[in-house]
Amino acid sequence: MIAIDVLEWPGVNQAFIISFIVAVAMALAVIPYGKWRPVDAPFSWGEAMLGATYMFGFLFVAFGIVPHQWIDHADKNLGWSKEKLLIGWGGFLKPDSQGGWNPVTLQYEAVRDIVVVLIHVVFFGIVLFLAIWWQKRDDGTAKSKEIPTSTYGRPLVKKA
Repeated sequence: MIAIDVLEWPGVNQAFIISFIVAVAMALAVIPYGKWRPVDAPFSWGEAMLGATYMFGFLFVAFGIVPHQWIDHADKNLGWSKEKLLIGWGGFLKPDSQGGWNPVTLQYEAVRDIVVVLIHVVFFGIVLFLAIWWQKRDDGTAKSKEIPTSTYGRPLVKKA
């Protein structure tokens, strides 16, 4: 049995985990709302403002708070800085300056920044998925109210 207190382990940061869960939950909450709301129902001014505020909050959490909490966690709890070199298992990434074979000196700060970029890519993918899903949620079930047009673009109307 391993005697590790998970809540005291340096790999656990409650602020990062909670902000990540909140961002994912806010993103996934759009899907049930989109299924519940009729496709052809018009938005009122208040609904549009509420939706815009909700999306601003989601984007703020996803692209602002979550990456900041990761950087804060990597700096303070994990100690990833420019001084801490990425050596790897068995020293296979050890740089020339430390007696290794690798001509490039890798720091943990670079790994921290790569994780931040990956967080941004994941949330950007979620935003793209939700935008495409919202636009295509009709699936042709709503009846088209489009009037046929002539070759010149004018509506074809039956003369009475």
